[in-house]
Amino acid sequence: MTTTAPAPAPVTDAQSAEPAAKLPGAPRKSPLSWRKLPGANLIGLTSGLQRATLLFGLGLVGLFVLIAVFAPLIAPYGFAQISADGVDFVRQQAPSAEHWFGTSVRGEDVFSRVVFGARTALLVIAISLVLSLVVGVPLGLVSGYVGRWLDRILVLFMDAMYAFPSLLLAIVVSIVVAGGQSSSFGGMMSAAIAITVIFVPQYFRVVRNATVAVKQEPYVDAARVTGASTTRILFRHILANVTQSLPVLITLNGAEAILTLAGLGFLGFGIEPTQAAEWGYDLNKALGDIGNGVWWTSIFPGLAIVAIVLGMTLVGESLNEALNPLLRTRRADAKSPSEGTDD
Repeated sequence: MTTTAPAPAPVTDAQSAEPAAKLPGAPRKSPLSWRKLPGANLIGLTSGLQRATLLFGLGLVGLFVLIAVFAPLIAPYGFAQISADGVDFVRQQAPSAEHWFGTSVRGEDVFSRVVFGARTALLVIAISLVLSLVVGVPLGLVSGYVGRWLDRILVLFMDAMYAFPSLLLAIVVSIVVAGGQSSSFGGMMSAAIAITVIFVPQYFRVVRNATVAVKQEPYVDAARVTGASTTRILFRHILANVTQSLPVLITLNGAEAILTLAGLGFLGFGIEPTQAAEWGYDLNKALGDIGNGVWWTSIFPGLAIVAIVLGMTLVGESLNEALNPLLRTRRADAKSPSEGTDD
């Protein structure tokens, strides 16, 4: 009597995929799809107080962005509106149901100007950071990779710019760029370019130093031997390995951009109040109100500046601790003795 061997059971997709997942070098699939979102894994690198500060900072920055984007829907009046239904607003009116943050010495609604000031600040920050990256990063790559006389000239020029007081340099550049014009677009562009001049040396130095450190790595030599062009080597092989610290620098520079913009407006080099709302300008016009007991014209623009600068600073410091390998190593070393005792 002959017996037939049972037919092998069909191999399912899960069974066939299981051995492959255990092979060395096989990619592992993350069970959490949200971790694939850009920047989502940074929260997983934090814990405790560091995570709380990161989330709190992200909340403040997110609120600032939402207010800036939906400013026309949030503000009850225009940023330069001084009347409604043919009736002028009462000047220096205390906060009330009609005017939540009161009115200014010019009769403008303070709440509306604070809300629209967030949009002005967001546009200036975005333009200045984009221009700083576009100018500073390529110059740093070229200077660090090429070296020789080009590197010496660029380093000398950037160090000379870096030696100037930042606010003084921003004032000079703003005057030169604006040319006496303070329209909405012209005023924001002049402020953004003035801030860009301050930030370019920072991005240049960070990227240039990192490029000098990695340009002799084996993967760069391999790309050079295969005949890759200098442009391909810079932007395909080196760029991705020298920009790890840029997210931290961007967030910290965003906070500095807010303070610089407020300083320009406070000193009278900002944007005219009829063209756009700007917190620094409002603080300047509120100086005379403080002695008369009118506190609302200065406290609310000042709180807006403090809140957004605090949020960006908390995000920047938290990202620095999460992305800095040295800080991560120190935290791991500090946790290891306690973990060993628990076992």
